Amino acid sequence: MNFWDFEAWGGIHLLAILLLSLLAANMLKKVIRPLQESLIPTSVLGGIMLLIVSSVYTAITGEGLFDTGFFGGNGSSQLEVITYHALALGFIASTLRNTEKKLTKKRGVEIFNTGVTTVSTYLIQAVVGLAITIGYAAIRTDFFAGAGVLLPFGYGQGPGQALNYGGIYETDFGFAGGKSFGLTIAALGFLSASLGGVFHLWRIRRRYRRLGGADVGEGILMFEQVQGNDEIPMNGSMDKLTVQLAFVMGTYLITYFVMYGLGLLLPGMVATVYGFNFLFGVLLATAIKLLTNLLHRKNVIKKQYLNSFLMNRISGFFFDLMVVASIAAIRLDVLKSNWGIMLVLGGAGLLITYAYNKWVAKVLFPEYTDGQFLAMYGMLTGTASTGIILLREIDPEMESPVADNLVYQNFPAIVFGFPIMLLATYVPKEPVLSLLIFLAFFLVMNVILFRSRIFRRRRKENKG
Repeated sequence: MNFWDFEAWGGIHLLAILLLSLLAANMLKKVIRPLQESLIPTSVLGGIMLLIVSSVYTAITGEGLFDTGFFGGNGSSQLEVITYHALALGFIASTLRNTEKKLTKKRGVEIFNTGVTTVSTYLIQAVVGLAITIGYAAIRTDFFAGAGVLLPFGYGQGPGQALNYGGIYETDFGFAGGKSFGLTIAALGFLSASLGGVFHLWRIRRRYRRLGGADVGEGILMFEQVQGNDEIPMNGSMDKLTVQLAFVMGTYLITYFVMYGLGLLLPGMVATVYGFNFLFGVLLATAIKLLTNLLHRKNVIKKQYLNSFLMNRISGFFFDLMVVASIAAIRLDVLKSNWGIMLVLGGAGLLITYAYNKWVAKVLFPEYTDGQFLAMYGMLTGTASTGIILLREIDPEMESPVADNLVYQNFPAIVFGFPIMLLATYVPKEPVLSLLIFLAFFLVMNVILFRSRIFRRRRKENKG
């Protein structure tokens, strides 16, 4: 390979275009007020811009923009690879943050309820999505009946998982355009987050005085956030950011070896195992963080190596990269016959996610109902970052415990959500039976979620 060949530069060109689109989108949001008020994340806007440009190029030339020699000839595939890896790397960086807050019993219950709400929303999205696509497949027999289960992956879990399962359905079950279908559902999720979030903010505007459209990340940065008293120096013999990246990438390398070993043990589930890259990454990152903290307390490690502020920045970078790459990777040409059903799925996902989370927040989180709803609705139609964007509109200083709920809820959500991911691989074989299982699971999760009210009512009836 020569260094002046496109093969040596294609990946750099692709990464540069993705990052430049983020800058361009950010500038547009600064100068066009309706875009700023729309609450559309910058990464989503950047991805939409690239999608428009690539679609126009394809319409004119008949060739995919990202598959040209300038991007090494396989840019479309690389966009999917970036989406896949950025999801796991973002979660690993988030998990490696040092969080030493002590939780009260009440806060523990609220965090647990938040995690159960997350899984319950996945389930109701799956029920509604499957009901729609099973009905549609009865009319149009060549349609993939299990496509509706991509609704909770696109809305509830974001582009990375929508791509993973869309790819499994495309490769193993013959769902033509499955990857693009999943990514498009995820893109519609971001649009739903904006529409539903703005609508709710408009409804509560009179009750809040501080609704200035603050951008995420604004505020005073304290020196202690960047350099704690017991941490390694910022620019010692090894730059502090380099250390954080080494932990993230090292954890992901171990994650690969774990998945490789599981793939050898379970050859029939290789696609499923590698689809859980983010989950294995989170579990290993948790173990590594516990180990480093233990070694630090035992004075084996003299300084604290992990820094929450820098890990937040790294996770934010990977999540921004994931979103812009996932939208740019959508191929509109393979979806031309499915736009109607996708829009129906998107609209249904918006309505059911809005209604269900509004009800849960009102019943179980009366002390901070609006903040909990906005954060959960944003996360369960986009990503956790989308939820934080909406939350900051009414709680710019993060004085409520909602942000902590989003962070810690991942643990109960993973425990209860894992069966959903396993069942999703069974959906193409028995979509109707899967729908019934999802519905039964949803009812069980709601008994768990509203356990205090259900059993308190029964105790009162028994006493009466």
